[in-house]
Amino acid sequence: MKTVTEIAVEGKRVLLRTDYDVPLKDGKVADDTRIKASLPTINALLDRRAKAITILCHINRPGGKVVESLRVKPVAEHLSSLLPEGAPLNVEENLRFNPREKENNLDFAKELAEKGDVFVNDAFAVSHREHASIVSLPKLLPSSIGLHFEEELNALDKVRQNPRRPVIFVIGGAKLETKLPIIEKIVNIADEILVGGKIAQEVGNTCSPEALACMTVAQLAEDGKDITGESAGTFARKISKAGTIVWNGPMGVYEEDAHSKGSRIIAQAVNAAPGYTVIGGGDTEAAATKFDAEDGIDHISMGGGAMLQYLTEGTLVGLEAIKESKQ
Repeated sequence: MKTVTEIAVEGKRVLLRTDYDVPLKDGKVADDTRIKASLPTINALLDRRAKAITILCHINRPGGKVVESLRVKPVAEHLSSLLPEGAPLNVEENLRFNPREKENNLDFAKELAEKGDVFVNDAFAVSHREHASIVSLPKLLPSSIGLHFEEELNALDKVRQNPRRPVIFVIGGAKLETKLPIIEKIVNIADEILVGGKIAQEVGNTCSPEALACMTVAQLAEDGKDITGESAGTFARKISKAGTIVWNGPMGVYEEDAHSKGSRIIAQAVNAAPGYTVIGGGDTEAAATKFDAEDGIDHISMGGGAMLQYLTEGTLVGLEAIKESKQ
């Protein structure tokens, strides 16, 4: 598998898949963290004299149809403001306006491939999706991962390979159907799993005995919208003694102040922990930001689902596609 610094790009047209799924407000980019994460790769391509860069990206979930409020124009304008004037770069329209992207349609991938000579995937956060721009494009063009993608893998490999122990995963959120398969696999790498959020109500009836054996499940407040202060305190003490901590999913409805205590305690505990700390997922990152608990975290992953899948599987479909691409 090659990275962007190892693939020939001079004089070539580069297709660059990025993760520009950013919040938009009043026709402007409200948070440009994901855009800035792609700049090292873009600058590396420019420095190595790529002839042109075509950005492929998506915004939100338009359901395979054009949604005016999800056009890429605000993203393109913001990106342009961060780059040298006259940079040979353009941003294609939202990939997910076309249903063939999600269907992983090879003909759609071929249409995209006509716009480039080389493909670079820097969209770690969606590389667990079997979409056309993720898994079919590498079949058609010489391909590599970008610098942000490489950074994500290096950070997560510190959890997968000889981590400092004990390894604690803090899992929250509301959708057990998406978290349950992951929890069952986390057992293989975690010494303990701390479970909060709405899924805490259900894990006891659905998880295997092996998973339950290494799990501490929070008690929920009476309204079910947060974990109790006692449970949050127990979690915080365990986090403070861990060698490695991975956090995905808030402990409750953190957006509402009345139900934010559990997530605040966990966010601040992870931020202050002396162990190696990784968090991922949009809500998790938003909670850490809200409670001013980011400065002490070693790695903030751009992807929640991709992060958990890479940690438990050791690969992603997008990564395998790059490995198998023609060079």
